[in-house]
Amino acid sequence: MSLSLRDQSEASRMMDAWEEDILKRYPEGGGKHRQAFRNYSEPSRETVKEFYRQNHAYQTYDFVLAKKAEFLGLHRRTMSLWDAVSFLNTLVDDSDPDTDLDQTQHLLQTSEAIRADGHPDWFVLTGFLHDLGKVLCLFGEPQWAVVGDTFPVGCRFSDKVVYPEYFDENPDSKHDIYSTTYGIYTPHCGLENVHMSWGHDEYIYHVMKDYLPEEGLYMLRYHSFYAQHREHGYDHLMSRHDHEMFRWVDAFNPYDLYSKAAEPPNVQALRPYYEDLAAKFLPDEISF
Repeated sequence: MSLSLRDQSEASRMMDAWEEDILKRYPEGGGKHRQAFRNYSEPSRETVKEFYRQNHAYQTYDFVLAKKAEFLGLHRRTMSLWDAVSFLNTLVDDSDPDTDLDQTQHLLQTSEAIRADGHPDWFVLTGFLHDLGKVLCLFGEPQWAVVGDTFPVGCRFSDKVVYPEYFDENPDSKHDIYSTTYGIYTPHCGLENVHMSWGHDEYIYHVMKDYLPEEGLYMLRYHSFYAQHREHGYDHLMSRHDHEMFRWVDAFNPYDLYSKAAEPPNVQALRPYYEDLAAKFLPDEISF
């Protein structure tokens, strides 16, 4: 199933509204105020609240397992990296009040900021890849199952997750096991044993899990897990190794949130570098 142009525009608009909401919650950004990145009117907050109402109501343990079974066979498309990015470009939204950058340019702004700071090549590539899982929108997934802050399912929802009151509509919040602190898990079991809510982070992790270093995979899988890396709401599930790896998630996060600027990168000039970089880590064709 593919999205109509109207649905694609709405999906892109929701992504932008979610990012704006994060900037309001976490406004620090290398000295730049959030207003330097977005200028949405207040009604966007109601859009975000309705988005999270649906997200929190429907992201159940059973839903997550069903989506993993549906998508993680990676049989939707086989594409080169550049073809995948071009496919994602159909989500360009000219309603963004701040920029008319396509997805390629947005990803390049993130990765180029990482490269400018002298980070390893795998870190640069991770920046370029981090939002590629949003192709889920083009595969017909609802917006609340593509973007949004992520959180564990199968255990009690933390009040550190944004709009925690909306979890009251989630049947897992009343489940005999899933509503308990540890649910189906054990203390400090490690996130590799935890099912996260379904979205572009989890999806792109599975697409790339055979190709990138573990540090980069943590960045992909948990860059929207704000309830932990900003609020420490799930320390009771984290292992010592998770805490070590989250230093890399923390290092990546500012590039994800605050690299957007008005000046577009020169895609054609940069493309040869990124093609060579991808060739070092990725196969010619990637399964999505």
